[in-house]
Amino acid sequence: MISALLTYILSPLAYMVPILLAVAFFTLLERKVLGYMQLRKGPNIVGPFGLLQPIADGVKLFIKEPVYPSTASPALFLLMPALALALSLTLWAPLPMPFPVLDLNLGILFILALSSLAVYSILGSGWASNSKYALIGALRAVAQTISYEVSLGLILLNAIIITGGFTLQTFSTAQESVWLIFPAWPLAAMWYVSTLAETNRAPFDLTEGESELVSGFNVEYAGGPFALFFLAEYANILLMNTLSATLFLGASYIPLVPELTTINLMMKAALLSTLFLWVRASYPRLRYDQLMHLVWKNFLPLTLAFVIWHLSLPIAFAGLPPQF
Repeated sequence: MISALLTYILSPLAYMVPILLAVAFFTLLERKVLGYMQLRKGPNIVGPFGLLQPIADGVKLFIKEPVYPSTASPALFLLMPALALALSLTLWAPLPMPFPVLDLNLGILFILALSSLAVYSILGSGWASNSKYALIGALRAVAQTISYEVSLGLILLNAIIITGGFTLQTFSTAQESVWLIFPAWPLAAMWYVSTLAETNRAPFDLTEGESELVSGFNVEYAGGPFALFFLAEYANILLMNTLSATLFLGASYIPLVPELTTINLMMKAALLSTLFLWVRASYPRLRYDQLMHLVWKNFLPLTLAFVIWHLSLPIAFAGLPPQF
């Protein structure tokens, strides 16, 4: 009984702690990369080469007093950051690394459904702040997230049609001979841009537009609650890149040494995440009309056309002789 109880407590911890550590050091990597791209050093004081900077930042944030506006809705205001982090950590459960925590038949649909719920944490935080800037930032974030979820869903549908399964393990099996990024490179490019927009990263960071919204939906947050939003945002970035590696870069399973499968997947995810940072350092923020034009006038027609194309291929090849 006690051992079963310990398992229920320790298993989620063993699954969450590495993610949170990866998030902490990803923030350090971001500051270092941006520093060197702007010809400066980045964090280099706290610890050797600044390696303890994320820990110092975390301690500083969590010991600060969590101030909130007197007119805010206290329960919702404090609940939303916790909801954001809980959702972003739960999304990792169906990912095969090399074995998933939750072995689901419809793992991809689970990820889509749960990532859609993240909209509520953003909208709730903006509304509960009782601030015009926070509310406008939240509405922008919701419109952006819902718009790009359409393109993400259709690209996933294309990938499902090609591989023939809804589980993420099927994608690894289907890509044993060739990575999906090669036959479906336009879809992979659109997927990557859509993940940038879905995670509110530059050049799609209109929800946090400093020039007009002063950090957007989390403008009224400080201390611990702000740190929870921060952790949720970076956990989502790492999740999306791990998912991208699984879908398009064939995270191949090595039966004799399962640990190598995890290292292989994480190296690909780290490479894609570093590309996120490169994009942030290189591109200016889009205007809001350009952001919406890209998804509704470009990505939507293209992804719908690809769905029809991939559905028609089996029918087209059905009547050919066996040698084809």
